[in-house]
Amino acid sequence: MSDTVHNLLQPLQPGASSAIDGDFPVDGNVIAHLPEGTKVVSAHRYGWSAWTITARINTELVDGTPKKFFLKCAAEDAGHTMMEGEYWAMTELYNTIPAAIPKPLARGKFIKENPATYFFLCEFAEMSNQVPDPDRLCAQIIELHRKSASPTGKFGFHVRTCNGRTPQATEWDSSWTSFFANSMVHVMAEDFKTNGPWPEPERTGARLVSHVIPRLVGALETEGRSVKPCLIHADLWEGNTGTSYETGDIILFDAGSYYAHNEMEIGNWRCPYNKVNSEIYTKTYLRNYGMSEPAEEWDDRNRLYSTYYDVVYSVNHMLQGRSVRQM
Repeated sequence: MSDTVHNLLQPLQPGASSAIDGDFPVDGNVIAHLPEGTKVVSAHRYGWSAWTITARINTELVDGTPKKFFLKCAAEDAGHTMMEGEYWAMTELYNTIPAAIPKPLARGKFIKENPATYFFLCEFAEMSNQVPDPDRLCAQIIELHRKSASPTGKFGFHVRTCNGRTPQATEWDSSWTSFFANSMVHVMAEDFKTNGPWPEPERTGARLVSHVIPRLVGALETEGRSVKPCLIHADLWEGNTGTSYETGDIILFDAGSYYAHNEMEIGNWRCPYNKVNSEIYTKTYLRNYGMSEPAEEWDDRNRLYSTYYDVVYSVNHMLQGRSVRQM
């Protein structure tokens, strides 16, 4: 998909406007989803991803007010899944913690074909890419986890979301233990499909699902204990956060959300390839939210949850990701 999506930057395609300055051709269906009466002034590539292309669209609203929008595009069926999932994930986050989320506007399909191209459109947030302040980041995440409520009372999401380019198993499940086990089975299968078979991880993964998850995660749902399904960002590392130039608040983006055990969110912070793996982030979160019971097994659960993100990293980054298997 990565080669295909970057072909979108070829010279003007059918459905793209020729009256717009910049190096990014804006498809007519994107323009149609901007606020009524909006004039597109320019569009430029913004940022970089191996499996999507992104742009900043500069416009004038009908009253002459300047307004910027952010556009993300991806191609083919995989791109459709990514853009659909991100739109709904960001919409759910925006409905819960709007101050931290650029307002989603639309998702859709380009007029142009060959390749079939899908997009996600939202408001543009002016922000720095500095490593997030632990107190501010954790305050936003704790607010999200406390305020959110699953519409079904179950774990999962109403559409399939992606972590990077990796589709996740988001089918509704009333048991967190069952949901997490199915999620691990799914991403391990994606890893073997992407990076090839490896007998040792296959044997270890099978035992993880058959023995470790029922014992370690299952303890959260026994002896009268239960797990609240919390909305999580689900891909929370420093590259998916920014700091607002205007307010200093943390901005979150590139979400792969679903309803999960809140501790699943910070499993990603244990992974050594993330800068938020500093202990200050995890300690700040736990100081203000606390640990689920049995608390004495928190570190083991956190290590287990981090394994999910390691496997997803292996799928997303392929040759780079294979090194994760050695960890």
